Amino acid sequence: MAQVGAPRGRTGFRSPRSRTLRSVATLGSAVLTLSVLAGCSSGGSDDDQPTAAQDNAPATRDRVADGGTLRWAVDAMPTTLNTFQADADGATTRIAGAVLPALHTLDERGRPRLNPDYLESAEVIETEPRQVVLYKLHQQAVWSNGREIGAPDFVAQWRALSGRNTAYWTARNAGYDRIEKIERGKSDLEVRVTFAKPYADWRALFTPLYPKEVMGTPDSFNDGARTALKATAGPFLLKSVDHDSGLVTLARNPRWWGQTSKLDSIVLTPVPRVERAAALAAGKLDLADVDRSAAERIALAVRDARSGPAGTRALAHGPGAGISPAAALRSWALAHGSDEEQAAEAQAAREQNQEAIARYAKEQSGLGRFVVRKSLEPAYTQLSLNGETGPLSDDRVRRAVARALDRKELAETVLKPLGLPAQPLGSHLALSGQAAYADSSDALGEQDTKEARALLADAGWVPGGALKKPKAGTKAGSEATKKDAAKEESAEKKSDDKTARAGAARTAEDDTPTNDGLYIVGDDKPGDRPAAPAAPAAGRPARRADVLAPAPAADTAFQSAALLRQAAALDMITDTETDTGTGRLGGESGRREDAATGTQDKGGAQTQAEPRTEPQAGARPGRPVAGAYAPRGTAAPAPGYAVDTANQALGKDGKALSLRFVLPSGPGSESLRAVGDRIVRMLDAVGIRTEVTKVPDDSFFKDHIASGDYDLALYSWPATAYPATDARPIYAKPEPASDGSLLVEQNYARVGTDRIDQLFDQAAATLDEDEAHDLVRQADARIWAAAGSIPLYQRPQLVVAKPDVVNAGAWGLAAPRYQDIGYKKPGSPGPAGEPDKN
Repeated sequence: MAQVGAPRGRTGFRSPRSRTLRSVATLGSAVLTLSVLAGCSSGGSDDDQPTAAQDNAPATRDRVADGGTLRWAVDAMPTTLNTFQADADGATTRIAGAVLPALHTLDERGRPRLNPDYLESAEVIETEPRQVVLYKLHQQAVWSNGREIGAPDFVAQWRALSGRNTAYWTARNAGYDRIEKIERGKSDLEVRVTFAKPYADWRALFTPLYPKEVMGTPDSFNDGARTALKATAGPFLLKSVDHDSGLVTLARNPRWWGQTSKLDSIVLTPVPRVERAAALAAGKLDLADVDRSAAERIALAVRDARSGPAGTRALAHGPGAGISPAAALRSWALAHGSDEEQAAEAQAAREQNQEAIARYAKEQSGLGRFVVRKSLEPAYTQLSLNGETGPLSDDRVRRAVARALDRKELAETVLKPLGLPAQPLGSHLALSGQAAYADSSDALGEQDTKEARALLADAGWVPGGALKKPKAGTKAGSEATKKDAAKEESAEKKSDDKTARAGAARTAEDDTPTNDGLYIVGDDKPGDRPAAPAAPAAGRPARRADVLAPAPAADTAFQSAALLRQAAALDMITDTETDTGTGRLGGESGRREDAATGTQDKGGAQTQAEPRTEPQAGARPGRPVAGAYAPRGTAAPAPGYAVDTANQALGKDGKALSLRFVLPSGPGSESLRAVGDRIVRMLDAVGIRTEVTKVPDDSFFKDHIASGDYDLALYSWPATAYPATDARPIYAKPEPASDGSLLVEQNYARVGTDRIDQLFDQAAATLDEDEAHDLVRQADARIWAAAGSIPLYQRPQLVVAKPDVVNAGAWGLAAPRYQDIGYKKPGSPGPAGEPDKN
């Protein structure tokens, strides 16, 4: 992640620590590094498996056709081809994986494995007095210019990334800064790397490996590698980069010494995620990661395709699907009525809807030719608690927030509708299938409303506390809190013996939703903001843009008036159904939106704003009736009991307990916002109020997360095969800078301890793998206890592909093997062993 200026805490790197930048996955499209992988659940032994298996249509090479082009969607054209620069993205990573050497790749369990295409062996041959790793290169490994891959390439990459030459604009140098020297072995095919101090994650180095022509000088590293690569050495080579269209074409490498690539070419095609469904339907893509809404559309298209040919059935979804009979009649009546202005407006809306319905139906017909492959993405979503200032600077309040959350329910919110395993994540540092994984969440404890309230009370947040003024002489930010912070380290040493157990499930009363504090950035008057219109439900009138009625037999004002009366009658029926629980869902009683004009309609055809005067069933004279309308300015009836909301809310020293919850507002963040809504309700149950602030996607991370302008936030991190190196800057203890600001590296929760840092350092320095894994688990338990971030769930990985595309899709924990991707031979058995039905 590139450095971002922060008003309340600088993100950056503190010397002499090495630089390791993890790519944050904040929204729908994650930017992942080459070393990322995913999984969840408990374990840590060799028998552990990923929570979700791969779904990539595996096929043996003899069943894959030779030739063809795969059009593969990326979010945008890469701004650089150098993965070691700060603005490298997912497209950069994908290109590097196909055209550059990867000395170690990840298997289906997310563990690094030697890549036999480049290495015959790689092992630690000495530990005293220095750690020495000996690489034996594949005898036929050559760059695309014909030069052998060898020690000069290793030396050039080390010098560029060591951090000693500041002329190189590098985003990370972790591991390379520990190297003392690199030299040729007994032959040109051997490379000896000597480390100045032990480094457990040495397998993370030299992947990808760039040629010395790229790494040899600052100019070629900084500028030349942004748009071109002077040499490559993978199953594919970089054929062209079209800056006008954004297309990047990878072609089969004629000098490749390994198994020949099945595809002739791969064309990386930039398509924003919100446009991918349309691009797939138009036949512009063969393979694409998609969000949940697009995946659901394709699932519906496949179902519809199985029910009959396109054009022979009416779609039960999409534009116009929720039109009620009343709305359809009213739409036609207004479009053919005597009011010419209103009729013109209604006719224009009907034509617009007809176009939308036709366009949607055409896209659905095209989408029915694809399949959705799903697994769990190599990234996880967490709730971040900013512990720098405010109530969350108290670890008891942070733990109370964590104990209020039902993480299982939150995981099910996102994953269960997709048919994916909905297990909450048990570790910050490793995932199910990895050797270092263990569920350490017991260090914090499970959901327990009673315990959460007790923690808040212990921290001084009590009912009625907002009305109590601080005692004379008490300073803001009480001395008790400061003393608690001073005791943090000593208390942490006892944290392993203080695991909490949850026993009581939340009651229905505990999960009462609230809309308190909702605010959308850009609204001048959040209190006056109208509610967002709900999507039309079955049996409920839709907005103008959703209305389409059959063409009438005649076009007269008389028929228009008659149909309006019929529509009103149908509305009355619908109202009755609603009252009995069988009609429309939601909405105000007796109130709806006109299908043609968008004006609110009360009581069928009645369009004025006067209150209803008709007596209602069950009404008594002189008593207000639920759902009745009163003239503007009429006071609301007083409740039959006294309500003291100030005493109900938690407070301390005259201040109410309220946390600012920042969420992205973009179209690809629906699942994140749904999780946020559930978190708000869970916090309500323990007395924690939230002010929900929805911000534009492009400012969510830069202006809020990195700068510390939030209390609570949801965002994602990629997981890693090398947690001792890659995860350290995320959880390193923030330190004061010389200018008085806080240097946080990538620890955007701003919570950390010296002991956690020590455990990371020890894990990175030990060459005993079992000991390193144990140290990582200890660090994770302490991260849980500090409660700066709460892992929730592994993100879903949804990939749309043509049915005959094989060895590609949702890879789960593994890295793609590009030379095996291709199209299935006609007539060959399918991925599951079934014969081809085409």
